Amino acid sequence: MDGTGALRAFIGSFTSSGGQGITQTEVDPRTGALTATATVATVPDPSYLAVGHRDTGRPVVYCVSETARGAVAAYDVSGPGLRPLGDPVQVHGAEPTHLAVCQDHLVTANYGSGSVSVLPLAADGTPRSPSSRLQHEGHGPHPERQSAPHAHQVVQDPSGRWVLSVDLGTDSVRVCALETHSGALSVHSTTRLPPGTGPRHLAFHPRGEHAYVLGELRPTVAVCRWDAATGALRQVGECALFQHGADVPVQPSAPVVSHDGRHMWAAVRGTDSIVVLSLDETGDRPEVVTSVPCGGRWPRDLVLHPSGSWLYAANERSGDVTWFDLDRTGVPRRAGALTVPSASSVVFV
Repeated sequence: MDGTGALRAFIGSFTSSGGQGITQTEVDPRTGALTATATVATVPDPSYLAVGHRDTGRPVVYCVSETARGAVAAYDVSGPGLRPLGDPVQVHGAEPTHLAVCQDHLVTANYGSGSVSVLPLAADGTPRSPSSRLQHEGHGPHPERQSAPHAHQVVQDPSGRWVLSVDLGTDSVRVCALETHSGALSVHSTTRLPPGTGPRHLAFHPRGEHAYVLGELRPTVAVCRWDAATGALRQVGECALFQHGADVPVQPSAPVVSHDGRHMWAAVRGTDSIVVLSLDETGDRPEVVTSVPCGGRWPRDLVLHPSGSWLYAANERSGDVTWFDLDRTGVPRRAGALTVPSASSVVFV
């Protein structure tokens, strides 16, 4: 939120494909509509964003620079715009696609090099040079997409004790321990998914006892039980997003779970759709209910409004962010769109 308490959204994009960098927007509290107010382009291809807070409690927006010489940048957003916090910092990994704030550190998933980097954060939120880099090993059966490791997402579990790294190239999720004093990251356990799944992103159930891993190469949701006490992730089921296969090649991109744990949504590129799933009380058995158009082309990210009332799709190839009204049915209804060239991610502050 800005100094007035108003909620804002920040949108990342690919500058190499015509994006304007990071777009700041105001969020209408009655309709969820977005209105662009500013842009900043201090690093190329700020494709994914994350939010953290300085010791003062003021918000900071972080972005990756998804380039061969991967980097991150930080912005103070406590005022009306985006003020850079220091210079961009290299992550010592190629093509970072995702980042997360974990225990006073910034952690990046470096897709190109198949590694995870840990960068300590100063008290003012400025990232420092990496304190460690964890190199993934292995490969999968897909000859083009899985010839090497490809870390695609890093996320802190709901307990705050563990960092999970989702690797598309090795069909695995690594549960890692972060040593806060040294900034060292070590693998605690590894969960293997069916060969050729190509896991991209996971989302936790709000109770924190399940994680749902979305496959990019096989359009499935792997249902996993999560034990925060032991750091154990165990697959217990799988749900296909398309009962008889999709009519066109697809690449699922982003899973989202509702605040009440009753619904799940998955953005799917190729069909340009949002698949709607229901979740039972146990969380073990997601079922596909229906799918709706994503409002554009190639939905790269899918994000829930903090209130849970709206869902936002960042449609990369059509260059827009489309928002949807949500009700108790969980079926999104298109409500509006904002033009954002090469849009790739959305965060709320």
